[in-house]
Parts: sequence; structure tokens; C-alpha cells
Amino acid sequence: MKDRILHEPSYVLHRHDWSESSLVLEVFTRHHGRIALIAKGAKRPSSNFRSVLLPMQPLRLSWSGKEEVRTLKSAEWGGGHVMPHGERLLSGYYLNELVMRLMAREDPHPDAFDAYVLAMHALQGEGAKEAVSGLRAFEILALQALGHLPDLQTQAHGGALQPHGAYRLTAEGGLQPEWEPEQTALSGEQWQGLDHALQAAAPFEALQHTWSTLPGSARAALRGQLKALLHYHCGMQNLRTRHITHTLQQL
Repeated sequence: MKDRILHEPSYVLHRHDWSESSLVLEVFTRHHGRIALIAKGAKRPSSNFRSVLLPMQPLRLSWSGKEEVRTLKSAEWGGGHVMPHGERLLSGYYLNELVMRLMAREDPHPDAFDAYVLAMHALQGEGAKEAVSGLRAFEILALQALGHLPDLQTQAHGGALQPHGAYRLTAEGGLQPEWEPEQTALSGEQWQGLDHALQAAAPFEALQHTWSTLPGSARAALRGQLKALLHYHCGMQNLRTRHITHTLQQL
């Protein structure tokens, strides 16, 4: 990485205190991946950073240094949207936790970053379906960008999918034939539809549309299989934001 980076498209994923006046930021950037920055003096009332370094906001960041934790030099709001609220705020934190858990530092994935930007825009929309389909689209595209998404045209042990067959996505084996399709499976035709969306010129929007056209049982099955696949690659049974959402839903 260069010693000095200027005006890099970025989002703040997480922040914690470094000293009485400074913060350490975990930042998702388009061209440099996930990096750590120290924002010196960011907690002071007079700091220009105070009103800018917020999560879920498009930023243009400049920094310098060669160490693991680099020094933030400037931060500008990129404009475009405001922070989501309510359940969508939790969804935004869920996206941030996924990036923190899935992506190693300084391992850039521009396609995943672009999908993250679109997912954040979806959380700003008025329709609940748009927000949910945006989350699923990001999950699928992030898995693909990281090389964790199996081939959606082929069975795990070889051979093309049968359009009317039933298949379940597994972390270690890819698409496996499912003998209880009413519980956990999508049809071969539905998996092929998702694969076709991934090949589209605008895959995020294509995945949103494909998700919205699936019947409710297929959406539930796909959500559960994506959840299992993500947790497998995150190395944990449950994400903190999912646990919080589940707890709030029980109140």
C-alpha cells in the first residue's frame, strides 16, 4: 500500500477509543479493502472529524503511514443518503459485522464494496422488500467476491442441475440433492435463476428482482442456507447483530 492515500471511497465499520481524544477506526475502502486508521483528536469538540466519522455514511478518506494502523489525515462526507433507522439501522450494523468477520485486512474486493454501497442505498428506500432483497443480494455477492459461493449451475458431485430437482446449498459440498424439498430446498430452476442474475450487467439489481419473484418458502430456505454458509466462513455460530435482532423480536 502506498504511504499516502487521497480521497478514497470508504465507510466506517467500527470505532473504538484510542485515548482520551482519539479513535481507532475499522474502515471498508474500495481499493484497499478493510484497514485500520487512527483519527487523532477526533473526540475533541473542535475536531472536524466529529460530525463526519459516522457508520453507514459514504466518505472520502485520506491517510498516510506504513504501519498496521495508519493515520487519518482528512475525512469528507460523500453525500447521497442519511443513516437508516429502526430495524434498518440494525441491518446496517449487520452488514458492517459481516464485512468485519468475512474480509481480512488489506485484501481489496471492489465488487463487494460496490455491492455494500448499493445495499446501504437499499436500506434508505421506502419499501421493506427493497431493504430485505438488498441484504440478500449483498450476502450472495460478498460470498462470490471472496470465492465462497459454489457453482450454482452444477451439483456438488458433478452434472448439471435438473430444473425440477430439489437442491440445498451446503458450506463444504456445494449444491446437494435434497430429499425433503418442502423443508430446505430450492429447485434447480430457481438456482439457475440466481446464477443468471449473477451474470447480469447489474447483478445487485438482478438478484433483488430474482429474490422478490421467489415464493415465500424458497426465500425462507435460501435465507437459512445463506445464513449457514456465512456463519461457516465467519467461523462462528451466530453474529452479534443477528442475536440482538432476534432478542428484540421476542420482546
